[in-house]
Amino acid sequence: MAIQRPKSNLINMVLALVLVTVVSSACLGYIFELTKDRIAQAKEAKKLRAIVAVTVDGYDNDLVAGRLEVLADGLKKALEFYPATKDSELISTAIKSYSTQGFSGDIVVMVGLKPDGSIHRIKVVEQRETPGLGTKVESKRFLRQFVGKSLASFNFKVKKDGGDVDAITAATISTRAFSLAVQTALAQYQKRAQIAANQGKKDE
Repeated sequence: MAIQRPKSNLINMVLALVLVTVVSSACLGYIFELTKDRIAQAKEAKKLRAIVAVTVDGYDNDLVAGRLEVLADGLKKALEFYPATKDSELISTAIKSYSTQGFSGDIVVMVGLKPDGSIHRIKVVEQRETPGLGTKVESKRFLRQFVGKSLASFNFKVKKDGGDVDAITAATISTRAFSLAVQTALAQYQKRAQIAANQGKKDE
C-alpha cells in the first residue's frame, strides 16, 4: 500500500518559516554574545596601534591615560584626543576623528598633529568603502598629500570643489568624507589651542 504524504499547505509553510527564523536568530544571538568581547578587543587594539603610528616619537607619557573627549558641532559622537608629551611638554597629539558622509558608512581616522597644528601622519581606523576605489583612502600615495599640511596652508576640499585635495578616481565621495574627518580634527585642535592661549593671557 502506498504511503500518502501530507499535503503541503499555507499553515505548514508559515510554521516552517517561523521555526527557521527563530532558530537562525537564536544562533546569531549566541554567536554575537560569544564573539562581541573579542571583536571589541580587536577594535581597541587597532585603535591603539593607530595612535602610536601617528604620534611623534620620543614621548614619555601614557597616551591612553591622557585621553580627552571633544564634541564638535554637528557631530553626535565625540572626537578623542591623545596628547603625547616629553618632560611634560607637548610634542604631538593623536586625534580620532570621523565623518558620517562616506559612500558606505562612517570613515574613522587617526590624525597625528605636531604642536603647530600641522599633520605628522594619518591612519585610517575604520572604513567600509568600495573595494579598489574608496578603500584607496588607506593608500600611502593618497595619504602622502596631507603630511605637513595645516588649516593655514591647505584647503581640505577636493579640487573639484575648489580645494587642494587630489581625489581618488571614481571615489570622490569617499575622498570628501575622509578630508572632512581630517579637517574636523584640525579645526577642533586649533579651537582648543586658541582657548588655551586665551586662558593663558588671562592668567598673566
